[in-house]
Amino acid sequence: MEDRALRPRDRLLRQAFHLLSQHSLRRGLRGVWLRGELPQGACVLASNHHSWWDSYLLPVLLWRAGRPFRVLLSEKRLSEFAFFRRLETVSAAHPRGALRALLRGEALVIFPEGELRPPGPPGALREGAVWLARRAGVPLVPVASRVVLRGHEFPEAYVVLGEPLLPDLAALHQRLSYLLEQLDAEVRRAPAEEPLPGFTLALPGRQSTHERMARWGAWLGRLVGR
Repeated sequence: MEDRALRPRDRLLRQAFHLLSQHSLRRGLRGVWLRGELPQGACVLASNHHSWWDSYLLPVLLWRAGRPFRVLLSEKRLSEFAFFRRLETVSAAHPRGALRALLRGEALVIFPEGELRPPGPPGALREGAVWLARRAGVPLVPVASRVVLRGHEFPEAYVVLGEPLLPDLAALHQRLSYLLEQLDAEVRRAPAEEPLPGFTLALPGRQSTHERMARWGAWLGRLVGR
């Protein structure tokens, strides 16, 4: 369903879902940090899938950037949540819909592992992301993400947009593995209470209790003369 053909209630539903998704990220995470740039125009964004938050991260970032997009979902998921069909989604059972979205200039978000997996290297990748990028003639962009609990009260999300690749499954798996390995190494090395170096805060979230209380502590210190 193209945006220009949307009924007012569907537009309202999409807007409400975007705001709800953004609110969930702001309330549940300390923030979302981003490294890399989105390509201009249509592209296939192929991301690992290790966290419940992954389904919100790229859609919210794309929405905030004003970029039209679709998320490829399984028919099972669309059947479980029927209202998803009225959002920016396309069924994996109907690849022509995904191709049409790319040809309209939209970004397409895909989780090529096809399932939620524990943190670690990517699992076996399905062919869909590569096939769609090749057929549409658009960049294939590997995306590495981690949602980690470090030195603060709430988890932090880090998203890395890799350089566009030629549509090759082995190359995509290799690049995703490398980006995730590097990201995990940075998480292990960086001071726990500081954001990872080289990332930009794309969406602020909730501060830890001790951060919020620090302002009161400074005020009380002045009040008692210390």
